[in-house]
Amino acid sequence: QVQLVESGGGLVQAGGSLRLSCAASGHTFSIYGLGWFRQAPGKEREFVARITWSGGNTDYQDSVKGRFTISKDNDRNTVLLQMNSLKPEDTAVYYCAAGRRYTRWPKDYEYWGQGTQVTVTS
Repeated sequence: QVQLVESGGGLVQAGGSLRLSCAASGHTFSIYGLGWFRQAPGKEREFVARITWSGGNTDYQDSVKGRFTISKDNDRNTVLLQMNSLKPEDTAVYYCAAGRRYTRWPKDYEYWGQGTQVTVTS
């Protein structure tokens, strides 16, 4: 089993920044890919960014490219999502996920965090 604990959400004005953290513990040797997903009210959960456990590969949804950066602190088994130039449409609950695959699809991830709310006001 793998446990994921997110932190760092909050309320910010448009144009501001937030950094989300996801700490992984347990059987982390089984993880190959980690992803950040988000879900706004009334919408499906969508891919935001992903990274391989080694940190060597990253990928982003088009709408966040150039604004968000995913990275991994290997010493702390923590995945970070730095979010800059935030927009009201970024408002959602953000989830960290981990699994044996490196994909953009939520169904491919076995482990999920509890979610953290990000609210961007105009």
